Order: sequence, then structure tokens, then C-alpha cells
Amino acid sequence: MKSLNEDIKSGNLKNAYLLYGEEAYLKKQYKDRIKKALLPEEDRMNYAYYEGKGINPAELIDLAETMPFFAERRLIVVENSGFFKNASPELAEYIKTMPETACFLFVESEVDKRGRMYKAVKDKGRVTELKRQDEKTLLYWIAGNVRREGKQIKESTAKYLISTAGDDMEKLVHELEKLFSYTMDRNEITAEDIDAICTSQITNQIFNMVEAVALKQQKKALGYYYDLLALKEPPMRILYLLSRQFRLLLHVKELREKGFDRGAVAKAAGLHPFVAGKYMQQSKNFRREALRSIMEDAAETEEMVKTGRLSDRMSVELFIVKYSAPQEYKD
Repeated sequence: MKSLNEDIKSGNLKNAYLLYGEEAYLKKQYKDRIKKALLPEEDRMNYAYYEGKGINPAELIDLAETMPFFAERRLIVVENSGFFKNASPELAEYIKTMPETACFLFVESEVDKRGRMYKAVKDKGRVTELKRQDEKTLLYWIAGNVRREGKQIKESTAKYLISTAGDDMEKLVHELEKLFSYTMDRNEITAEDIDAICTSQITNQIFNMVEAVALKQQKKALGYYYDLLALKEPPMRILYLLSRQFRLLLHVKELREKGFDRGAVAKAAGLHPFVAGKYMQQSKNFRREALRSIMEDAAETEEMVKTGRLSDRMSVELFIVKYSAPQEYKD
């Protein structure tokens, strides 16, 4: 991102850019910044936007060949085209020799780095992957947003916000806007404010449900289940998420037993370090054999629903009741 920021800051933009990755918020931010750096806000004559599969490469080439109208450059934005997964040799070849008067900006979720389009843009311009940000970056970013609003937030509270709402920056922006409105007459945002106004991500609800199962808080575990049902979550999706959670706990437990620290566990399991710490703590509530048994039972429960021997809602309820009953699953 450093090189991309330098291009935008200097105004010395290249002929082709590719922004890709799973962080939608950053892709939108950089797309808007490139557009603003290249064209005046009122210039609509030299801006074209294409989205979705089925875009005709020949049309893009014709447009790039057209001289800009009373401007130095023409900007062509192409989003979610699939060109970087399914090859577009004609366009890839054209990018190699495209005129200086045009700029292509491609925004994609997935790319094939071996493909001709990826290599063509990389050679002619700049490729930037915009991944989910790590906890440290998110905390710095949250602090900046809060400070601009003239408010304060403790680091521990910001961490709690991430654990509650998730690490998707677009979702975090919405939650911060809600918090700013909710605390309009106060300077500091607290954990109580987050509990009162923020939307907890489904995976966080599942984590809490598993925690309740581990602590044998049966009523609480079933309460989380009924809340998810009220939110129109299908019972089999809840079972899938539960099963995935137990599988992740087993993986984290095995890594912990090998002596991995929090950072190493986070990297191996694909988790934020803060979240990895929570999973490491939760994994202590289960024996390895118990986790394997629970996962096998989840698979059997799914099979019983598919064969019509149990209803989906009842099967998941029985599953939760069974494993939140007083038994020994701890180390």
C-alpha cells in the first residue's frame, strides 16, 4: 500500500492498477482516492465505470483508444469482472501498449497471479492486495476515527469492539457511526456502549454459545440458539458453525500443546492474535478426545436430519442440550 499511497500523493499515476483482496472498505477507499487524484470531481466525460461479468474487452479497448475530452487522462474503472480468474488475452495484450492518455483501474475479489491479466497490469502499472487488517492496524485506525470525532476510546474497549463486531472495516465503520450517535453527549466510548448498541457478529454468538456449553450453562447456551433462530438463521447453518467452532478449537488446542505462542497460533489458524488468545483460553475447557467426539456427533446429527429421522430445529437443540449437560470435558 505504501507505493500506492505515494502514487496518489504525488499525482504521478500509472496506466493500470489492480486492487484486490477481501477488505471491501479499503478497495472502495483507494478506488475513490485514485479517481479523485486523476480527475476533477465534476469531470464525467472522462470517467467510465463497468461492473460484473460479461464485459466486452473490445469496448474497453475502444474507450481507452478514445482521446480524453479536454483532459490529460481518461479513467476506466472495471469492478468484479472476472478477467483475473478467466483470462482475457485480448485485453492483457492491449494493456502492454496502451496509450498514456488512459488509465485502467481494476477492482477484484480474487485473482490468478499466474494469469496474463495479472502479469500485464503488474508490468504496466501497480498491483495492490488489500487484505483484512491485523489487530494493531485496526486499533490504530479505530483510534483515529474516534479522535476525529472529538471522542476517546481505551485500547481495551477498541479490542472489545473488534471481538464483538468482527474485523471487517466496513462493518466497523457502521458500528462506529452508531457509537458516535449514541454517545453524542459524552466524550468516552465504553464497553457498555458497545453492548448496548453494536450488532454482534454471528460467529461471536456461536463463540458465546460454545463458551456456555463448556461452562455447562445450558439455559444460556439454548438462549443463544433461540436468539439466532429469531434472527432467521437456519438450524443447519447454526450446526455447521458450531461444528466449525469445535474443529477450530481442536486445531488451536493441538497447536497450543505443541508449544505455539499466541502469534504462532494466530498465523497457523488464520485468526487475529486477539481472537486467537480467546480461542486458546476456550480450548482449555475441552479435552482433545471430547472435541473429536463432539465433531463426530455433529456429523451424525446432520445425517439424521438429511434422512428425515429428526427435524432440523429439534436436532440442534438436542445437540446443545447433550453437550451443555454436566459432564467432564476439561483438561
